[in-house]
Amino acid sequence: MDHLMTGFMDVLNPGTILWVAAGVTLGYILGAIPGLGKATGVAVAIPLTFYLTPVAALGMLIGIAKGSAAGSAVSAILLNTPGEPSSAPTALDGYPLARQGKAQKALKMGLFASVIGDFVSTLILILLAAPLARYALLIGPVELCAILLFSLTFIGGLSGGSLTKGLIAAALGVFFATIGLETETFIPRLTFGLLELEDGISLVPMAIGMLAVAEMINQAGNMKALDRETSAISDSAAHEDRVITRVEWRRSLPVIARGTLIGSVIGILPGLGASVASFLSYGATKNASKTPEKYGTGMIEGVAAAESADNAVVPSSLVPLFALGIPGSVIAALLISAFVLHGLTPGPLMFQQQPRLVAAVYASMILASFIMLIIGYTCQRLFAQIIKVPLRLIIPGVLFLCCVGAYMETGSIFSIYVMLFFALIGFFSRKLDFSFVTFLIGFVIGPNLEFTFRQSIQLLGSDITNLKHHPISIVFIVLTLATAWWTGRSNSRKAVVK
Repeated sequence: MDHLMTGFMDVLNPGTILWVAAGVTLGYILGAIPGLGKATGVAVAIPLTFYLTPVAALGMLIGIAKGSAAGSAVSAILLNTPGEPSSAPTALDGYPLARQGKAQKALKMGLFASVIGDFVSTLILILLAAPLARYALLIGPVELCAILLFSLTFIGGLSGGSLTKGLIAAALGVFFATIGLETETFIPRLTFGLLELEDGISLVPMAIGMLAVAEMINQAGNMKALDRETSAISDSAAHEDRVITRVEWRRSLPVIARGTLIGSVIGILPGLGASVASFLSYGATKNASKTPEKYGTGMIEGVAAAESADNAVVPSSLVPLFALGIPGSVIAALLISAFVLHGLTPGPLMFQQQPRLVAAVYASMILASFIMLIIGYTCQRLFAQIIKVPLRLIIPGVLFLCCVGAYMETGSIFSIYVMLFFALIGFFSRKLDFSFVTFLIGFVIGPNLEFTFRQSIQLLGSDITNLKHHPISIVFIVLTLATAWWTGRSNSRKAVVK
């Protein structure tokens, strides 16, 4: 506690507050632009911190990560084009709310859920980093492989109306994740002689194509109808459509609590990430609802579930980084270089060697949460005006930003070709009712699933009976089978009813 108080003294000065605020603001803007997001923002900003003090530099980078996670909900709600893949569930209910003239309500719930999830997860990082690190040591390749398989099955069953289609989409995502150099022998797989494919397919152009470009193509086909709808609706003048009512708060607070818990747990487990957390939270909320059929039509709880889990992942993913020196996410991996650059080597020894700097990082994370609330709330009215812009003007602008975001990821025109290819896949996925969301999740966890599966085979000696020495993996395998059986049974009942 003494070190934490000292850390707040180091952070609460005008210079450091200004840099943290600049980081949150930059992150919020980058998060709202499809294809940029926190990974790009942090990567680009690291060289800019060379001449800053360690506290200001790390506070700025963490501010970018936190602000981007919250800002990605803006484009998801207003344009149905998530700033990041993890905000895709937010668009499922946020965009219908915006079309109903309740854009400010959806934006406020997204912001409040983001801040609550982020703040609570930060407290979890501060209070439980060391105890949770002991449990993280129990997660080996065999256990992680079982967890990833369970996540894939769970999301595949809940993301769409058909378990079979969900698992097919997930399998296709894993298939595309195998493109590139093979992990053990470094033999090219499915590259067709293209050097650009040897490093694999980049997530950003793929996600932009399937989520944003495909949606723009779909909306362009319905432009006249959507223009009539846009001209008929506006940002509602009714007070209850612009604020979150007490009834909605009562319904949403348990959802936010569940989403924060899911996001915190997922963040602590290396390799899963914010996309898995937001979809798990949304699926769990939809499944627990008495009216699950209403989700996707403008349920405020859907926004709360996705955003609370999405933003809870950022702080909690630093738990394995701080306690073990193992990055739990892309952001954590990027922050390693920044920490080392400013004299803080991630791992258990940093609590003994640099306790004051660690405390200052904690204090800057708490400060970033409050700054995120102020900036997001102040700009609500400005963001909500986007729905008044005609669709024929929005589509070219969004497509331009999509091309910029895809190009910036690799600096190659090939990324734009990748984006367009997966835009077609995303378009037909919508038409054939395949879950493009599950496809993306399969692609995200595919490399880790393959790598941990290979390690598991070696550790188990190709003998399945050796699983008895890995009780955690057995639990998740049982949960995977139970999820497949339960989801399949639920879908069969729905089909009989129809």
